[in-house]
Amino acid sequence: MKKKTLILVLVLIGIILIAGFTIPKKTHPSADTRIILEHNKSTYIAPSCFEQSDPTNFLEDAELQDAEDLNYEANGACTEDAFESEQDSLVVSLLKDIGILDKKWDNI
Repeated sequence: MKKKTLILVLVLIGIILIAGFTIPKKTHPSADTRIILEHNKSTYIAPSCFEQSDPTNFLEDAELQDAEDLNYEANGACTEDAFESEQDSLVVSLLKDIGILDKKWDNI
């Protein structure tokens, strides 16, 4: 009886692991991802897109959550692309969300 239970548990763990690495899930940027608020245009800019965004002088260093709270839009295609969600497996997305793996936005 113990042997059958052990085999059943191992099979279930295997199925869960296979499913976890094959089921797709989108990974989104964290709310605390660094951005630049462009208050004159009511937009936000990814730091990597700053030079090509033609900014004014009314800028503020902030986090993505601040832009969402102000209902600011992305300042152009470069910023939209920079904050586009990543397609990962369920397990990889979970590891990124809890901070074990780095998200692409962590080093912006």
